[in-house]
Amino acid sequence: MLASVKRAMAITPALNRLTFADADEIRTLFSDLTGQEIDESFSLIPPFYTTGGENIRVGRNVFINQNCTMYDLGGIDIADDVMIGPNVSIITSSHPVEPSQRRASVIAKPIVIEKNVWIAAGATLIGGVTVGENSVVAAGSVVTRDVPPNTLVGGNPARVIRSIDG
Repeated sequence: MLASVKRAMAITPALNRLTFADADEIRTLFSDLTGQEIDESFSLIPPFYTTGGENIRVGRNVFINQNCTMYDLGGIDIADDVMIGPNVSIITSSHPVEPSQRRASVIAKPIVIEKNVWIAAGATLIGGVTVGENSVVAAGSVVTRDVPPNTLVGGNPARVIRSIDG
C-alpha cells in the first residue's frame, strides 16, 4: 500500500499543475495513474487526489470535476456516462471502530458507480456501496448503502427522495 501511495504522490502533482485545456496530457497522466488506457471521451478538471490510482476503473464519457478525492484501495468502478461534481469524495477504505484495532488494519470495500449516474457537488460515497444506473446523488449527501437504479437520493445518510423517470 505504501508503494502505491508513493507512486500516486509522484503522479498527482504533475496532473494537478495542468489546466482543463490540457485534456490530452490529463488523460495521459490519468492513464499512468490508473494503469489503464483512458478513453478520449474522458474529462477531468484538476486538482484530483487519490491514494493509489491503480484500483480506479473508468468507462467512456466520464466527467470528473475539480477537487475530487478517490481513496481506491477497495476498488472504484465508474461506468460509462458518469458525471462527478466538484469536491466529491469516493472513499473505499476505513479503519475498525474499536480503539485498539484502529491503527492495526485498514478495511477496504469496493464502490461501483453504474452507467449514467450523476454524483453532485460535495457528496461522499463510503466503501461497499453501488450507485444504480441513471441515479442522482444530491449535493452534500453521504452514501452509506446501495442506491437503487433510477432514483434521486439525498441527505446524511442518503435516503431515496424519489424515482427518476427515463
